[in-house]
Amino acid sequence: MYIVNEEDKEYRFGDSGPKYLMKGPRMNFALVQFHAGQDFKAHYHNVMEENFYILEGEVDIVVDGVVNHLRPGQMINIEPGEVHYVVNNSGAPMKMISTLAPYTNPDKIDVENYTYLFRLHPWFNSNIQQSPGILRRNVGASLISSC
Repeated sequence: MYIVNEEDKEYRFGDSGPKYLMKGPRMNFALVQFHAGQDFKAHYHNVMEENFYILEGEVDIVVDGVVNHLRPGQMINIEPGEVHYVVNNSGAPMKMISTLAPYTNPDKIDVENYTYLFRLHPWFNSNIQQSPGILRRNVGASLISSC
């Protein structure tokens, strides 16, 4: 048994990203925070399943190319092998809990040049001079083409 104080841990990217309160021996438990526009590289796990529970704000979690727009009180389960990409497309910070189990290190495989299709959210339509529809998104780059 042990107790961890959140203030004793740090976010990976200074004031954002994951803040691991526990890493192993059987699971990982982290608080994750992203400011507006921030994201986390697309990746998958061979062994671990990952769960995200949204505490504050809104976030888009893309799983195998499908965008899941999540709000506080919602949880998403991501199975081993499912490619996932997290992006805060909102105009406000967000915070969520992440759990990964069973603990395996290393078990994060980055996906280069990840692209996915998504329907525009209403807020997005007002910020882009393009008709509503489906766009192809190249992670790490701007919108690349209308479908």
